Amino acid sequence: MDMEARAHAEHPQALRLWLRLLTCTQLVERQVRSQLREQFETTLPRFDLMAQLERAPDGLKMNELSRRLMVTGGNVTGITDQLVTEGLVERAPVEGDRRAYQVRLTPSGRLAFHAMAHAHEAWIVAALGGLNDKEMAQLHKLLGKVKAHHLDSLEGGVDLNAEDAKVSQRTQKKT
Repeated sequence: MDMEARAHAEHPQALRLWLRLLTCTQLVERQVRSQLREQFETTLPRFDLMAQLERAPDGLKMNELSRRLMVTGGNVTGITDQLVTEGLVERAPVEGDRRAYQVRLTPSGRLAFHAMAHAHEAWIVAALGGLNDKEMAQLHKLLGKVKAHHLDSLEGGVDLNAEDAKVSQRTQKKT
């Protein structure tokens, strides 16, 4: 059962829309993961790490990669170790910080990533192929409004992490 199937007509439209967005995201992501595995014998996290490095030709420190990918340092280290072994990325010590490493794509890593990125783009275009250009532009604009509203609430002082912690504490007190 997909996420959207949980919603019923009596639920608020915003909730039903949210579940539809989640379902669509999961369907597209599942397809991308499958294609990356079948065509390139890689994973989405590896692709995402390489994409970050492709955008930073001089490389990134491990902690910056972790921040950009929103995952733990341990996850970044594990993926980086694999990619180093395969010759797709390289680590270089950071001058003045003996504990830090700069990670960058190797020439073969850059070639491999470009092939994956080209295919990835085609998969996304196909995944959204049910929409015409006008519909895509309209959806993009509407989602931009949602994003702007969310960012405005963050700038207005709403700390979502603090709100999450409060909800978690209330939930724990009830159990």
